[in-house]
Amino acid sequence: MKTYIRTSIRLTLVFLILIAMYFGVVALIGKVTPGGGNGQTVQVNGKTVGYANIGQKFTDDRWFWGRPSAVDYNAAGSGGSNKATSNPDYLKTVQERIDSFLAHHPGVTKEQIPAEMITASGSGLDPHISPASAYIQVARVAKQRNMNAEKVKALVEQHIEKGTLAPDVVNVLRLNTALSQQ
Repeated sequence: MKTYIRTSIRLTLVFLILIAMYFGVVALIGKVTPGGGNGQTVQVNGKTVGYANIGQKFTDDRWFWGRPSAVDYNAAGSGGSNKATSNPDYLKTVQERIDSFLAHHPGVTKEQIPAEMITASGSGLDPHISPASAYIQVARVAKQRNMNAEKVKALVEQHIEKGTLAPDVVNVLRLNTALSQQ
């Protein structure tokens, strides 16, 4: 009986040491990443305006909009709606998003709207949109800000993050931050 207890205690101690080492390695890796393991903040004039890796809610026509969120961009409870594409409530929500998008973007047809602008992501926190989703918003943003559309389009092009194994994306918060400095 003592043999089993001693063996159990030894195994417990070995696993406690291994787990502590694992967490130490993860913490060290976190410290060498951008943001030092605390997330990448976006700052304007020394003031933090948000986190680059968490989507923000932009609804004003003066700003580029991000992907819709089923959790209202609440990082404490990320998740999707978990509704099937045949669910009547889901279809109603998507249709409302389409109608809203078309109302704010005259001249755009339903077929031209990128799917990510009317469907929420699995996490509800996506900070990126595709370049196509940014380009389709250029006319609205330029008009609302009394800016030249070509200048707004050039700003979008400056903020395209080229993907090597993933598609190109635009970080909405960084784009809007740059837009606010124009």
